[in-house]
Amino acid sequence: MITVQLAASSHVKGIKRVCIDANRTTYKDLCKEGYIEKVIREFYNEERIHKEVLTSTKDWGGYFVALDSDRVVGAAGGGMISDNEAELYVLYLDPDRRNEGIGSKLLEAVTKQQKSFGAIEQWVSVLKGNQKGIPFYEARGFHLQYEKPSFGNSEEDNYCSLRYKRNIEGI
Repeated sequence: MITVQLAASSHVKGIKRVCIDANRTTYKDLCKEGYIEKVIREFYNEERIHKEVLTSTKDWGGYFVALDSDRVVGAAGGGMISDNEAELYVLYLDPDRRNEGIGSKLLEAVTKQQKSFGAIEQWVSVLKGNQKGIPFYEARGFHLQYEKPSFGNSEEDNYCSLRYKRNIEGI
């Protein structure tokens, strides 16, 4: 049975594993290996994850983890970007555990937290061409708003993020 909870220090290695494996699997056909590894080094190293597990503010609500027994099979987190708007910054699953409802449970936990912070709208960025993420978010009421250059693009990178938004007042 899958349970979702705020992460503890004991979950750091599992969060790291899930985020790295999901990044490599999701983006291998969309991005250069060097770009993927740069993102992994910056965001999914143990030191940063540990700090983010210990931090919980409106700007970053901490990591939520999906656990199967004690094994981390998914991780998600977000924060407020204005008084009534929230951002889902990360939602990754163990690549072998997709299509089990785990992502929906994680999104629900983050959304509940963000609503408690006053959010009525929720934003997410999805890499253009990400056919694992785009259908997931669209099925949950997110609507494409605009495109923008992806975070961390170098001069030779031309990756594009799709910005999606949904109303979460009635959720």
